[in-house]
Amino acid sequence: MKKIILITGLFCLQITNAQVAIGKEIIDGDGILDFKGNTTNGILLPIVETLPGNAVDGTILMDKNDEVLKMKVDAAWLPLSDQGSLAGVVFNPGDEAPGPNNVIIGPSATNTPGVLVLESANKALILPKVDTPHINVKNPFPGMICYDTISKSLAVFDGLKWSYWK
Repeated sequence: MKKIILITGLFCLQITNAQVAIGKEIIDGDGILDFKGNTTNGILLPIVETLPGNAVDGTILMDKNDEVLKMKVDAAWLPLSDQGSLAGVVFNPGDEAPGPNNVIIGPSATNTPGVLVLESANKALILPKVDTPHINVKNPFPGMICYDTISKSLAVFDGLKWSYWK
């Protein structure tokens, strides 16, 4: 019985400190979330109508009103792109379910608001790696974010063009 409890406890400990790989078996380095390399897929950021008042630093989103990708830094929203376009984007007309509405990778619970919350004292998000996204991603969606392996920079698509950050 003690062995079963010990094994169950170790399994639960592993789950609470899990690292997640998408499209591959092994995480590169110390990432908390990692994606298959050599792809033309990126992460789609949420497109919000109202900037969240309780957002924490590092929150990244696309502002539906001015069609600009933004990141929360201190008390301000730093633009990551010029004005883009949401032409052709179909929005879900339904209301969000009440509650925290988040997936948490890292701790078992959090007070940090967000749809996808990655929390770790020593691990970070590893973005999907795409070679020259402005050439290789044929139909990018507004709010797409990835790491350009050629220019070695963060690439964000605003619906009109790619912006690169080093």
